Parts: sequence; structure tokens; C-alpha cells
Amino acid sequence: MKQLLQSILYKKNILVTGGSGSIGSSLVKKAIIDRAKLIRVFSNDENGLYEMEAEYGNYKNIEYVIGDIQNQEIVSEIVKGIDIVFHAAALKHVDRCELNPLETINVNITGTKNIAKAAKKENISRMIFISTDKAVNPIGVMGATKLLGEKLISAEATHKSKTIFASVRFGNVFQTRGSILPRIEKQISKGGPITLTNPKMKRFFMTKDDAINLIISAATLAKGGETFVLKMPLIRLKDLFDSMKEVLASKYGYKPSQIKTKIIGTRPGEKLIEYLLTKFEMEHVLETKDFFIIPSLNVSRKQISYPNIQKSKNDKLYFENMNTLSKQEILSLLKKLY
Repeated sequence: MKQLLQSILYKKNILVTGGSGSIGSSLVKKAIIDRAKLIRVFSNDENGLYEMEAEYGNYKNIEYVIGDIQNQEIVSEIVKGIDIVFHAAALKHVDRCELNPLETINVNITGTKNIAKAAKKENISRMIFISTDKAVNPIGVMGATKLLGEKLISAEATHKSKTIFASVRFGNVFQTRGSILPRIEKQISKGGPITLTNPKMKRFFMTKDDAINLIISAATLAKGGETFVLKMPLIRLKDLFDSMKEVLASKYGYKPSQIKTKIIGTRPGEKLIEYLLTKFEMEHVLETKDFFIIPSLNVSRKQISYPNIQKSKNDKLYFENMNTLSKQEILSLLKKLY
């Protein structure tokens, strides 16, 4: 996906929460490339910040702040002097969130509320919230908290504020920390077995570049309260894992046939297939070549206008009848990543 306009980050003061994570650190790299004036990296991961500072020590416009988004006092301080907030801090592992629901609520909902409240108080120009396709018809704690996070952001658009709030909804991001690919590669490196929850399970996937470009497009186009959703390929996990065997087995001295697959069953909070949009959202969604825009239902449609973007005419996209990538298409994709 191509970035729509010249970077909105140029000469801006940027705050990235969860800045030492995979998406957060990629946003920091993007801000460096696009010549942001100030990049403030906020994280509760001390070691992650230490490693980032070692990598980017020559950049004097980067600040590293240790803290927790649940702490309103700290949050109120870190947003001061900022133009754009990218809120990537979250608890995101489905099974961990199921076992720790209260902490997940505190981080993903209360933490998001704290950031939004502080952004509005400081009249920050824009705040972009990172959500997930698990927020669509959620059955687990993580998805439910992300859905409520989206609702909080959308609701802020109805309040009198100089801040523009918007969300982006991700699928699975290839090669991020804790994602599927590194885990499966590690299992292949040990000769297997690969663990698969259910042979019928399907997921939407995107690259890190896709993710960052979607975030920047949202920051550039948002009018207030929208959710931006990338058009992503749907992949059957069994096909993905089988393809990974073909691509990676020889790297570790094995034949693909030697790497077995073990079915371990669906975990709590997991669905066989995720969706990018609800049926209700499909009735209102706007569409570009690369992504959808779900307008805030809390904002008058007369206030919403985007260049060269129209209402979607296809109400069957991204549901059960969507075709998954073929084995050859998956192999082609993996060869670009490895």
C-alpha cells in the first residue's frame, strides 16, 4: 500500500506509546526517516528502551521514557508538547489476556482512556489508536477490550475538542514480536513438531510496511472517530505452516516431510476465522483501493468528506465466502519475507 500524501510526521513532535514493541519501533523508524522534530518513545519495557537507545543513540531528537499508561499522572506529562500520538501500547496475546482479564481491561481500556483524556486536555492535533480484527464480533477478552478501545476513540469525536481521534484495525502482522511466523520457524529449527490449533483456522495477514502505511494514512486522512481497515489477504494457517516447512526446513538441515504437524485444539478466546468488518459496518463503510474507512456513527455524515473515496458497493467482502490465498501465493509471499 502506498502512502497517500507526503508525510504528516515532518517537523512534528511525535509520541509513540508501546514504542519499544514491533509496531512502535517501526513507527519510530518511520518518524526518523520522515524527519519528525521530536520522537518521544514511551514504554514499560526497560530493556526494550535500552536496546532502542543503543541503536538510535546518534539521534538527539529521540526521548526515551519508562512508564505505564495506567498511570494518569505520567501520561499527563508525556503528552505535553506533542502534535501526534500513536497509541500502540496494549496487551495483545489472546491466551494471556484470557487468563488475566482484569489487567487486560486496565491496560487496553483504562490506559487508552488515560491517553485520550490527556491528548484532549493538551489540544494535541491527532491521536491514532492501534486496534485489531479481533475487535470484530469478539468472543475473547483481548478482542472485547480492543472493541471498547475503538468505541472510546470514536466517542471522543463527538466531544468538543481540537484533537482528531481515529483507529486503525490490524490483522496478524508478519514477523512482529510474538507473532505466528517466528514461533513456527523456531519449531521448524528444532525439527518440529509444528503446533496447529485447528486445520480450518484462517487469519488475515499484513506486513509491517502495510501496518505503518495504514497508520500514516489514517493520521493524514482522519476527520474524527473513524476506523481505518487495510484490505488484507486471508490465509488458512495449515497452508501457511506447510508452506513454511517448504521454505525453511532445508535451512535447518531437515526435509519438509520430516517436520510433523501436531493439532493442539483451539485455545480460549480464539475463533476459526476473524473478520475485518461487521455486517453493520459494511452498510456504511467507505472504500479505497487499499483500505476501508468506517465513519464514526457519532459524527454527522455532512461533516465527512474524503478525496476520491466512495461508499463500498460490495457487501460480501471479508466474510466466509472470501477465497484464501493459494499455496503458490503463500510460497511467493514467504520468499519475500525470508
